[in-house]
Amino acid sequence: MANESYPEFSAESVNQALEAARRHSQARMAQAANAQPMLEDGSLKLAAQCISLTVQNGQVCLNLPLGLGSVCLPIPISFPSGTAAQACLDICTKWGIPCGVEVTVSIAGQRIVSKNIGCSC
Repeated sequence: MANESYPEFSAESVNQALEAARRHSQARMAQAANAQPMLEDGSLKLAAQCISLTVQNGQVCLNLPLGLGSVCLPIPISFPSGTAAQACLDICTKWGIPCGVEVTVSIAGQRIVSKNIGCSC
């Protein structure tokens, strides 16, 4: 269950990424129907949104979309509480159907931690 006090990604951004995945999948299926070879597994990762958040007690916590609840990710001790961070969300799909997300946290432009939840992107 999502924690209301954690930052979260906008539903609109998530929906736009999902719609792009559906369009891509439909186009690939149409090509397959025309006897063009399919050399892929249907996996697609789409960027949805980046949000700002703050390190607190050696971690950053945020709410995830798609009913995935909340997640807290560890941040190295060299980044004290109060440090500004950015979390970016990628939506993972198989043939246009969402199956998970990848969250990447950066501080000062440096990737600190990434986490897949659900299927891998």
